[in-house]
Amino acid sequence: MERLCGPKLPFWVANQTLHTDSPDLPECFQLSVLSWLPCVYLWLACPPYLFYLQRNNKGYIMMSILNRVKTVFGLVLWIVCWTDLFGTFHELQQGDTKPPIYFVTPLVVGMTMLLALFLIQFERLRGVQSSGILFIFWFLSVMCAIVPFRSKILQAKYQSEISDKLRFTTFYFYFSLIVAELILSCFNEKPPLFSNIDTDPNPCPQSTAGFLSTMTFWWFTSMAIKGYKNPLEAKDLWSLNKRDSSEVVVPKLLREWEVEQAKAHSAEDQSTQALYSKPPPAGESNHVGGESSPEEVEVLLSKQKDPKKPSFLRSLIKAFGPYFLIGSAFKLLQDLITFVNPQLLKLLISFTKQKGAPTWWGYALAFLMFFAAFLQTLILHQHFQYCFVTGMRLRTSIIGAIYRKSLIITNAAKRTTTVGEIVNLMSVDAQRFMDLTTFLNMLWSAPLQIILALYFLWQNLGPSVLAGVAVMILLIPLNAAIAVKTRAYQVEQMQYKDARIKLMNEILNGIKVLKLYAWESSFKDKVLEIRQNELNVLRKTAYLGALSTVAWTSAPFLVALTTFAVYVTVDKNNILDAEKAFVSLSLFNILRFPLNMLPQVISCIVQASVSLKRIQDFLSHDELDPESVDRTNTATDSSVTVVNGKFTWAKQDPPALHNINLMVPQGSLLAVVGHVGCGKSSLVSALLGEMEKMEGDISIQGSVAYVPQQAWIQNATLRDNILFGKAYNEQKYRCCLEACALTQDLEVLPGGDLTEIGEKGINLSGGQRQRVSLARALYNKADVYLLDDPLSAVDAHVAKHIFDHVIGPEGALQGKTRILVTHGISFLPQVDNIVVMVEGRVSEMGSYQELLKQNGAFAEFLRNYSLEDIIEEDEATEALTDEEEDFPDDALSNHTDMVDNEPVVNEAKRQFIRQISIISGDLENPKSRSVRKRLCSERKHAESDSEKKLPKVAKLIQAETAETGRVKSKVFWEYAKAVGPLLSLFICFLYGCQSAAAIGANVWLSQWTNDAAQNVTQENVSMRVGVYAALGMAQGLLVMVSSFTLAMGNIGAARKLHYALLDNKLHTPQSFFDTTPIGRVINRFSKDIYVIDEALPSTVLMFLGTFFSSLSTMIVIVASTPIFAVVIAPLAFIYIFVQVCCCWPTVCCPRPTACCGQPNSCTSTCSRGC
Repeated sequence: MERLCGPKLPFWVANQTLHTDSPDLPECFQLSVLSWLPCVYLWLACPPYLFYLQRNNKGYIMMSILNRVKTVFGLVLWIVCWTDLFGTFHELQQGDTKPPIYFVTPLVVGMTMLLALFLIQFERLRGVQSSGILFIFWFLSVMCAIVPFRSKILQAKYQSEISDKLRFTTFYFYFSLIVAELILSCFNEKPPLFSNIDTDPNPCPQSTAGFLSTMTFWWFTSMAIKGYKNPLEAKDLWSLNKRDSSEVVVPKLLREWEVEQAKAHSAEDQSTQALYSKPPPAGESNHVGGESSPEEVEVLLSKQKDPKKPSFLRSLIKAFGPYFLIGSAFKLLQDLITFVNPQLLKLLISFTKQKGAPTWWGYALAFLMFFAAFLQTLILHQHFQYCFVTGMRLRTSIIGAIYRKSLIITNAAKRTTTVGEIVNLMSVDAQRFMDLTTFLNMLWSAPLQIILALYFLWQNLGPSVLAGVAVMILLIPLNAAIAVKTRAYQVEQMQYKDARIKLMNEILNGIKVLKLYAWESSFKDKVLEIRQNELNVLRKTAYLGALSTVAWTSAPFLVALTTFAVYVTVDKNNILDAEKAFVSLSLFNILRFPLNMLPQVISCIVQASVSLKRIQDFLSHDELDPESVDRTNTATDSSVTVVNGKFTWAKQDPPALHNINLMVPQGSLLAVVGHVGCGKSSLVSALLGEMEKMEGDISIQGSVAYVPQQAWIQNATLRDNILFGKAYNEQKYRCCLEACALTQDLEVLPGGDLTEIGEKGINLSGGQRQRVSLARALYNKADVYLLDDPLSAVDAHVAKHIFDHVIGPEGALQGKTRILVTHGISFLPQVDNIVVMVEGRVSEMGSYQELLKQNGAFAEFLRNYSLEDIIEEDEATEALTDEEEDFPDDALSNHTDMVDNEPVVNEAKRQFIRQISIISGDLENPKSRSVRKRLCSERKHAESDSEKKLPKVAKLIQAETAETGRVKSKVFWEYAKAVGPLLSLFICFLYGCQSAAAIGANVWLSQWTNDAAQNVTQENVSMRVGVYAALGMAQGLLVMVSSFTLAMGNIGAARKLHYALLDNKLHTPQSFFDTTPIGRVINRFSKDIYVIDEALPSTVLMFLGTFFSSLSTMIVIVASTPIFAVVIAPLAFIYIFVQVCCCWPTVCCPRPTACCGQPNSCTSTCSRGC
């Protein structure tokens, strides 16, 4: 530095800097290091930051007053720097030669100000509202300028006249401007033009928060205050950030998963080609015929590798890894800062030993320790923010991928996958990934912290630390064995959990039958048997976890004990003084966290690996081929065409449909008839693409609407069930209601079409459900309608009305292509064509008259069984004419579901009538023709006026309520009672004794270090080591007993709470199940029981450990420094205030997520799909 500063300006003067009561840095150090440090930072950070801005364009921000002021100040800063430079050149011309530092520093700082000016404008063009890079630059500039600022004030104070007035003036201009730039950088620019922030009525302030607000989470303050004043509800929360929404994260994961599947398929194809492309040469065969024996072929095939499976883990890493790596970078920085405080503590202890040391050393070290802890806290919570967001995105995307997969898996896959397993995948397994991401970085951070701690311990204690390393190495095989065993138990536990949720789903779906036959006790025993097996596995897992906790909780003490013991015994000159002991102890405390967290992280990884395999296996199931039905073929005039079709429900099953040839002209009505089980519904499923196509081609032109044989009704209003997401058109809607004979039903329903329909249409009859399903298809305005026996659940005259007004040649669907599966023989003369199915084949096809002339099986049915249908037709006609074209209320609204409520005899008779599938040859009765149609235009739509006058009806399905505010003490007491009151007290007593043993060990260590000052070290070594070891062993023994006792209590609580829940639900009245979605009950038995089984025990363990550790720390501090007791009260007040103000929102926010969980929609979808 002498070349730059010259001989008159030394770079470092110790007596001027350290060993004085009024320290100051030399001018050369100020002009070089302090001036260049911010510049070096900005030039190093600029290239990656510009690359980031180039890749992420958020929009264009208009030039604002704030931006203009920043630009002007930056320009003035550049002018000030160049004024210094030109002043130096002027002095050079006057003969006053200055060292090169006076030329280099203004030039470097001036160029850096130009770079900052460029960044201000470039960030505005890329839509950056607040710059973290520039904020840190201005902050470093101000921090580095404080020392010259003080130096120049002292210079002016002690000198009569300022020698260098130009630089004195320009520096204060420079300092004022960088302070102003720092203040201005704390404010945000306006949002970019055409951004979503302007259109969102309730945007999340995080997206517009400045750098300082983001680092300190100040943007969350308004939510914390709102949560403190009133309990938070779902409506109080901000809108979700677009980047965190399911419409963004789910497709991102699915794209990566599709790439992995494509790679796996291509690798499998290449291996197949390699296997079959090269036949063995004839000359190389060992046999006379030159052919390989079956034994050789078997050996060759057995050596082939298993087909490569797509990696779901790689998909997760590609989709969310880059964002997670930002949090990992914060974690790395925090780990490095963690080891600053032990070094500062070493200097502080050394400072206390020096009698003549300047006082400012102590203040400086205390400030540095506080600043390091403050910076560590800021960085650590940024790391957690990135981890939590990544976990949320993981859980969202996994749930979305599983739900999507459940809709498109093949029928063969549905046989091996139960609804309970899918619910567990979406609730338990997805949650495990979210829990894992919080501490996943500990997988590499823990070894890093251990290595750094051991390095500094080596610097402090020398080779004696190797004894501690040996202790840790000996604990690794134990932990590995525990991890392997825990993984096996996790697999077994999930199998029992799937079986239990599957059985609970079956119980809840058939709860009405179960209660009618009084089967509660027998089914409860079945569930409890599975639960007992699950708890047995859970108990083994808990005991292994307790053993792991004992090993790694005792590990830091064992490391300290062996290290100190070896250190004082290996050499008589080794004295354990306060500096070595307490600096080592601080390093051992740092070592404690990674050693404690590593087994938990390994356990979470083991659990997540089990879940990963389960999810990967489910997502790898075969999917229905979306190309099996050609929707782009416009070459023919037929709407539906099937050529040589052969279909099966599963590839390994024999074909269910053979040699299907079908052509349905545009706008025609085709009826499909046949015996029960002959393949009518299978034909409709094949047209929908839900069967495996083995041969042939299917083409459908236009959109398709499907009316299933069993109507699917959502838990929504009747109107929402019909609209199904479409826009409301009143005239079109009323026409659909009238055509489907629902008008009279609206008068009976308490809320009209706004009446809430229970889950599975519980408050509608079978016929009403079927007509709602038909009205939904009619309102949808599709091109092709597939109607799977929609008239079977309605009365004869209602079926007549629906056929005339909807399906028939003069109905609302005239002109549309309709394929009707039916057993109503009276409607067949009005259809265009009839297909007769026999044993999965098309037996006959033609018009009604053509089939009669063929005199085949169809005509035989007509001759034998037409009489019964004629009688039914006459009765239906008489009922219509007697009511003068109005349907009676009891016929439309109060008729019962034939499948659910008819006696067994009538059911058998109805099944017999359906099996013969005959067709009446009688033409339509003239009486019924007179009452056939009512046109929508002839109706006066008085319903729209009366709709407003409908009385307000209470909701059938009430929204699930969540507790608000603090958790009541009753909840804690209930869990304590489940564990056992005496056992709970005993557990707390054990944890108290454990903390007492830890305090005793630290106090004894303090007394041990005092021996160094009294020169009695060697005489007391054996006694000191022995008592220290005894206290440590007592602590380890207490940890073991408390861990096993806590595990026993938690398992007992899990058994009692599950039994109480199951017993309560099985004895709950039927009305509860009529008004409560099954998914809501399933959620209690899956997600909430998982929390009680696995999440709550670890939380209790963490709480007890933290509480007694904090209590023991305060006791030790107060015992050694009684004045600290005065500070405890205000600190406790601040802590409680922060807990109440900031933690209540975090307590309240997870509760709505428990109420809007996915099992409701999942169970209803899966029950429909399966």
